[in-house]
Amino acid sequence: MQNSTASTPIRSLEDAIERCQALGMRLSRQRRYILELLWEAKEHLSAREIYNRLSQKGCDIGHTSVYQNLEALSEQNIIECVERSDGRLYGHINDAHSHVNCTNTQQIIDVHVELPEALIRQVEAQTGTKITEYRVDFFGVRQ
Repeated sequence: MQNSTASTPIRSLEDAIERCQALGMRLSRQRRYILELLWEAKEHLSAREIYNRLSQKGCDIGHTSVYQNLEALSEQNIIECVERSDGRLYGHINDAHSHVNCTNTQQIIDVHVELPEALIRQVEAQTGTKITEYRVDFFGVRQ
């Protein structure tokens, strides 16, 4: 059974910090660095990119700490983890949303789209499944 706070969307850095505290997660300096960076960057980053950006800012954090904190935060649905063929990317939005994937730059852009009710009913009829949420991946070239 899911904790009721787990289904509440995280809309700000403060919400993310509050969720950590509500779940009893220790809010270490390193964990705060990662959350602040993801909310500031508002893009999907690899663990290596996160480590490099934090190092450039002068934050005292090791590779292992970055990986461990990203795992813990994504396991608790505080941050998003996107599995790609070339590795995992992490983002700041945790609720159901869709992605536009640029095939030139490999950038992932978060979008909130609402599918027409008729399309959702069509999917339900074809699969015999009650749709409760959805995520759509769009692919294209950014102009």
